[in-house]
Amino acid sequence: MLNTLDWIVLLGTLLAIVAFGIYKTRGKKSVQGYLLGGNEAKWWTIGLSVMATQASAITFLSTPGQAYAEGMGFVQFYFGQPLAMLIVCITFIPIFYRLKVYTAYEYLESRFDRKARSLAAVFFLIQRGMGAGITIYAPAIILSTILGWNLNYTILMIGLLVIVYTVSGGTKAVSQTQKVQMVVILVGMAIAFVTLINYIPDEFSLREAFHIAGASGKMQAVDTQFDLNNRYNIWSGLLGGLFLGLAYFGTDQSQVQRYISGRSIRESRLGLVFNALLKVPMQFFILLTGVLVFVFYQFHQAPIFFNAPEYEAVMETDRRADLAQLEDTYDQWFADKQALNRAYIDARRSGDEAAAATLRDQITAADERERAIRDDVRAVIEQARPDAETNDRDYVFISFILNYLPIGVIGLLLAVIFSAAMSSTAAELNALGSTSTVDLYKRTFVRDRSDGHYVKASMGLTMLWGIIAILFALFGTLFENLIQFVNIVGSLFYGTVLGMFVSAFYVKRINSTAVFIGALIAEAVVLLCFFYTDIGFLWYNVIGCLGVVVVGLLVSLVSRK
Repeated sequence: MLNTLDWIVLLGTLLAIVAFGIYKTRGKKSVQGYLLGGNEAKWWTIGLSVMATQASAITFLSTPGQAYAEGMGFVQFYFGQPLAMLIVCITFIPIFYRLKVYTAYEYLESRFDRKARSLAAVFFLIQRGMGAGITIYAPAIILSTILGWNLNYTILMIGLLVIVYTVSGGTKAVSQTQKVQMVVILVGMAIAFVTLINYIPDEFSLREAFHIAGASGKMQAVDTQFDLNNRYNIWSGLLGGLFLGLAYFGTDQSQVQRYISGRSIRESRLGLVFNALLKVPMQFFILLTGVLVFVFYQFHQAPIFFNAPEYEAVMETDRRADLAQLEDTYDQWFADKQALNRAYIDARRSGDEAAAATLRDQITAADERERAIRDDVRAVIEQARPDAETNDRDYVFISFILNYLPIGVIGLLLAVIFSAAMSSTAAELNALGSTSTVDLYKRTFVRDRSDGHYVKASMGLTMLWGIIAILFALFGTLFENLIQFVNIVGSLFYGTVLGMFVSAFYVKRINSTAVFIGALIAEAVVLLCFFYTDIGFLWYNVIGCLGVVVVGLLVSLVSRK
């Protein structure tokens, strides 16, 4: 259970943020005010809002666990995004401002027709609706782990709170609270980082601690080998990440809504440039925090399974003896690994490269042995509890927070994760409600009604999407780890939607029927790649985008002939 001081810090921080958002957005709302915040946002508000929308609770819950397990290589996922944001600044933003759109998909109707706009909007609603469910699911794991609550009840509680917060405030409330949330997030992660450095034993320098991580392969940030089946290398990051970034920042309404609420084109551009400069360094910092957690557990024995409640439940079954035997093996492995790490640093200090190389090979073998032990633990848990979730990467960072951080700091780090959950989920539900209202409800079903009617419709549809997100979260499970899952879900649709915008911006020969057919075929190809191939998910964005353009050109050519 949390200490009283941690509860005060956690609840005080979250309530202050919500109160700030309500205070800043009090008063009667018009459609323009509710959906675009009155176009009053300055560049730093836009910049922090865009960053907070992308940096969900999943980022701070899951990314350190990703680095703990696989190292720094995940940072390559973000390499293409700064360039993507610059392209969005040059191409997308001026067009959206000139047309005075409420959503990105309105532009597609002006270039093609209503069915192209509706198709892109539906693709967005599907993938972002699932994404919102994931961002609710992530913090629910934390609360259920901390308090021992039923996970489904926890999802319901968090989801309903987020719905109330989002529906009441609109876009301006989302943007205003995200400024405060991002400050809390950055301060909290900096404190965690410094605390981890202070936990390094005095006999080792910080540089030597990173050498220990490097010996286990955790410090390799860049992989230059071209391999379509490898999710994270420099090529998938630059090319696949570029296409994903263009789709996310240029066509995903949860991001578009952040910057089209700016005072001017200049303010919106400055906000995105701010992100372009800070995005990769911030993700590098979060991953490095995960590597430091790995280093910490080289000197303090890590749990044999990080999901403690699940492990304790199995210890109450007839498989207790099997787990106890594996714990004895794990204890001996940890003693051996500590000795190898110390010997490796001694070899480096003495300049004995041959001995250091030999010890690196032994450390690699020891890491393989650890993975085998953990696999055996998971197998025992699955046999004892067939419905148990055995992927525990997403519990790595929260386990460290709860067991090793000082009182008060625990509450602040939990506030970081919940702030991120609130900011990203609120932005997603806000965008889902806006897109449903503007692109489908107002355009197709109920036209020429009053301003107040569409504000109420947007509130109602935002609430509906919140309920859908909760239902998705209730049936969600850990998929490898959450940070990968949320990006896989996005990549299934982002490339196709981006292809429609690329066709609209740059390929004048493609007509409305051709882009519609091209989008349907490209999306089918992406789904086939997902279900029947091992192609890394970042490439889905390239495949979907190019598929729309190529098929669209072919259909246009045939129709003209």
